[in-house]
Amino acid sequence: MRVPVIVLIVIYAISVIGLTLVPGIDAEGKIAAPLSFFHAFYFVSYTATTIGFGEIPSAFSDAQRLWVTICIYLTVVGWSYSVVTLIALLQDKGFQNTLTTNRFARRVRRIKEPFYLVCGCGETGNLICKTFDRINQAFVILEKDELRVQELDLQDFKTDTPALAADARQPDTLLLAGLKHPKCRGILAATNDEQSNLAIAIAARLLNPGIPVVARARSASVAANMASFGTDHIINPFERFAEHLALAVSAPERFRLIELLTSLPETTIPDVHRPPGGDWILCGYGRFGHAVAERLLATGIRLTIIDPQAPDADKMLTGDGTEASTLEQAGIATASGIIAGTDNDVNNLSIAVTAHELNPGLFVVARQNHSGNSALFEAYNADFTMVHSQIVAQESVAILTAPLLARFLDKLRHQDEAWSHGLVERLQGLCDGVTPVVWDIRLNISEAPAAYAALMHQKRFTLGAIMRDGTDRSQPLNAVPLLIERGDGIFLLPGNDFKLDAGDQLLIASPLAAQRNFEFTVRNTNELDYVLSGREESGSWLWQRLRPAKN
Repeated sequence: MRVPVIVLIVIYAISVIGLTLVPGIDAEGKIAAPLSFFHAFYFVSYTATTIGFGEIPSAFSDAQRLWVTICIYLTVVGWSYSVVTLIALLQDKGFQNTLTTNRFARRVRRIKEPFYLVCGCGETGNLICKTFDRINQAFVILEKDELRVQELDLQDFKTDTPALAADARQPDTLLLAGLKHPKCRGILAATNDEQSNLAIAIAARLLNPGIPVVARARSASVAANMASFGTDHIINPFERFAEHLALAVSAPERFRLIELLTSLPETTIPDVHRPPGGDWILCGYGRFGHAVAERLLATGIRLTIIDPQAPDADKMLTGDGTEASTLEQAGIATASGIIAGTDNDVNNLSIAVTAHELNPGLFVVARQNHSGNSALFEAYNADFTMVHSQIVAQESVAILTAPLLARFLDKLRHQDEAWSHGLVERLQGLCDGVTPVVWDIRLNISEAPAAYAALMHQKRFTLGAIMRDGTDRSQPLNAVPLLIERGDGIFLLPGNDFKLDAGDQLLIASPLAAQRNFEFTVRNTNELDYVLSGREESGSWLWQRLRPAKN
């Protein structure tokens, strides 16, 4: 806008100066002095803006009228040029991006609550964002595709989430999005490009090494590179699903427990998966197939592999598995299960349908590559469906919202099936058909000030005493304490008589409402006093003065 403004200034200056030089005429028709600078500026101001008060302070001479006519056309041209330039500027993509970026930066700077930075809002990122929104967790979004950012306005999030269409690989972009913001609690690299995820993980580790980084990777080389830079959690959906499938074969109750604890909170409880042992057929031997084969063979399953490339022709069959003849050659008639694991959803469905027709009792595992085909996979209803975006989203949310869950899952490996089954039964009864929210809280001054103050003043209480309903203390809180961390000590499934200390960190599974109930109890002194003792009195100075004295 520099040139249009200069043009307007020059036109106004010429117009005003001209009126101060052109002689006027008095009431008797004689030549009079030109207009003063003030009167000339006043006249040009209301004339050029099309207000038009007339010829003041007196009628103009013909020379003045000729000059005013020239000035009128000059100002019209100048204003037209300025307006057209302004409209073009407002439509300019670069200018719009600048305004959007500045507005995004201001909104990020004003965030007053802990938030997570989500890089990539595709299938995986969208699931993560929806889950964060459901549990009232603040987050900021970086997404390279501008169309996806625009679609976020249709998501109807409960909060006004800052989102920017920008390349998260650029360190400046990450800083703009709040990477070094004091309230940033972690960053998720969940784009579809693992090289971008690697760049994000490295930048986050170098720029703000104090926050956890969760990154998605599909190849071993990229995962190793991330690990070398100290990335906290690297999620390979192929490896993770292979581990789950093998665990479902060898330890079904433990797998069921892990499934409940790591599922997206307050979603429908997943179906029970009980894959049998024996002979299986694997269709597709890419990265996913390699991971599944390695894990299943370790459980004692006998595997026949079908692949179009068939790198080992002596041990594999050549084909894609969609033809009945290939499946029959692989022993479909006597097989216990089949894995449709190619990178083509249509082929996977074709393999599953053909195999089921040849052996109706077959346990079918289907790989779904794109969320847009969900309706097809739901209509087919395989025994076990692998959705990579959901696997990454589930683990990311679980790790970030409950960091203590990783230690619990590590301890879980040493428990037997009966122990896992008992805990599964307790968890399934918590939330009336939906998965529980798994969360942790530390009894310190920032997260639980009321409980911390009570414990520091030698007012010890047990876990059972504080796990009561804040609206009716006669009712136990609908929650299951999974683990308590005290220093270097870990206590699995602590009982109601477990005495708490200041600084203890609790891992709890519960409905979302029970989480809010407990958090209010440990943060509010009056609520804590009611839960522990039953007293319903305000501790405020004003109430103490107004309360009637007891006899």
